[in-house]
Amino acid sequence: MVHTRAFKPFLCLAFSCLAWGVNAEPWQPRSDLELIETLPAETSARKDAARARQAMLRSPKDAALAVAAASRYLALAREQGDARYAGLALGALQAWPLGKTAPTEVLVMRATVAQYLHDFDGAAALLRQVLTREPAHAQALLTLATIKRVQARFDESDAACQALLRAGQALHAKACLAENLSLRGKHEEARQALAALLAQTQAREPSAQALRQWLLTTQAEMHERAGQPREAEASWQQAMALGDHPYVRTAYADFLLQQGRPQEVMRLLAEQPQTDAVLLRLCIAAKRVQDPRAPAWAQDMQQRLAASASRPDGAQVHAREQARFALDVKNQPEQALALARLNLQHQRETADLLVFARASAALPAPDQVQAARRELAQSAQTWGMQDARLSN
Repeated sequence: MVHTRAFKPFLCLAFSCLAWGVNAEPWQPRSDLELIETLPAETSARKDAARARQAMLRSPKDAALAVAAASRYLALAREQGDARYAGLALGALQAWPLGKTAPTEVLVMRATVAQYLHDFDGAAALLRQVLTREPAHAQALLTLATIKRVQARFDESDAACQALLRAGQALHAKACLAENLSLRGKHEEARQALAALLAQTQAREPSAQALRQWLLTTQAEMHERAGQPREAEASWQQAMALGDHPYVRTAYADFLLQQGRPQEVMRLLAEQPQTDAVLLRLCIAAKRVQDPRAPAWAQDMQQRLAASASRPDGAQVHAREQARFALDVKNQPEQALALARLNLQHQRETADLLVFARASAALPAPDQVQAARRELAQSAQTWGMQDARLSN
């Protein structure tokens, strides 16, 4: 039996972007009391990772301790938006070469890290090794379903969801299938399925609260795809009330930006540690409201992107975020479109199509706009994806 807490339903972003020059004067605070930036504290996650690493070093052949250390490092990568912690997670597992002798949970953990780094094909191959051994391994099935969904391979994702149902994880399996229905444009069926699942859950225990937050987040994103911003807002507010999850906060910030509410994004993210995910959204919102900190934040983001570009595959991993920076901060729609097109070769969520659509609409020549829109429509039809926002 797999406990709910073992599931990792939220996909958080580890940015690896290209850099563009920013010509700006340094921003000067108006007084000694003015908040410049909230820095990451010595969090409990860091302490947990350090303790787990020490335990692993004392027993280097203990796979359970290695997986625990890798899990703590991956949690730090998600919390801080820093892919270097994912590298430490992989390092914790290096004592077991890939192959038939590697413990199952080591393979699952390696696949989870690969998924985080957007090596989707590599992650899927590892998960298939696990499922050859244990066809009902719930975490492997759920992760595989998520990967295939991100790649817009919905039939393969459905198959993993159905296998998860046969493995006895009905709630997760039904939520998995409902999300695929929504992505195909079957929003009413998806809405009914998620409403029934939410009716089954109560947020009294921490694990149940996290599960309910996941369902509400899925519901909010479903309403967005259906072109129902009022209903999406209600679901986001309920999800936010259940805890401060980094994915929920940044995804809600994206919704607010889509709705033309950048001032609310500024308030939402004001006291958050400035991870790459938070800083990108602050850059976009600050520019729209002409906040005096906007140039300095953009310069900071540019420096982070320059550092990320030196990593392997830095030009293509998380190109969606690169495209957003080019479009919304640098006003470079052609560069943004090229990055969005590159991104769609690897990742095909509706958010990826949306940045392509917005970059297309911002192109300077009408014939370019029409050509890009035709390209987008053909791609969405090929992948079987529908989103009401794409027609706006």
